[in-house]
Amino acid sequence: MKIADLRKEYSSKSLDIKGMNQNPLEQFKAWFKEAIHSEIIEPNAMHLATVKKNNRPTGRVVLLKDVDNGFVFYTNYESNKGRELEENPFASLTFFWPELERQVRIEGTVEKTSAKESDDYFLSRPYESQIGAWSSPQSKAIPDRKFLEQKKEEMENKFKGKDLIRPSHWGGYRVTPYEIEFWQGRPARLHDRISYHLDEGGNWILTRLAP
Repeated sequence: MKIADLRKEYSSKSLDIKGMNQNPLEQFKAWFKEAIHSEIIEPNAMHLATVKKNNRPTGRVVLLKDVDNGFVFYTNYESNKGRELEENPFASLTFFWPELERQVRIEGTVEKTSAKESDDYFLSRPYESQIGAWSSPQSKAIPDRKFLEQKKEEMENKFKGKDLIRPSHWGGYRVTPYEIEFWQGRPARLHDRISYHLDEGGNWILTRLAP
């Protein structure tokens, strides 16, 4: 089969602007709850897009860890995405839940979470994940897999019998949105798209977009 022949007809749900919450973060939480109840594999997996210094976009999938006034994820600050966000503190997030025939796109400004937030989350992680944060020079070139295994062993010996603390190069980011779009698949590719954007007064304006 040709790639161009791959098709899926979307028909399970519809999206009415009148039924949307006036706050897109609350609307997201409602959809996210549905995604969890639908037993989607890693419903918190989201595509994070950033921009390099040369203005070329780059992307990867990371995991959402909290939703408050923004969308929170954690990573190595010295990674490629960390350096890109330091240079250009804007990002785009995309969630795709095919089982629900839904997508959410988010654009926003980015800032680091507080040290306390990062500490609290780091200490809530499994021990192996904590050691991993100390062991991996994320995005750096390494000679082989053995290098990582040796670094892990070194860190395990270093912290043996001690409480682990968060490394200073690791922590959280919060994407505070200024635009969020909710997409619901519909038949004949005439999908429902409802966009929220902030006006100058800080109010969310809802708009239906053509698919």
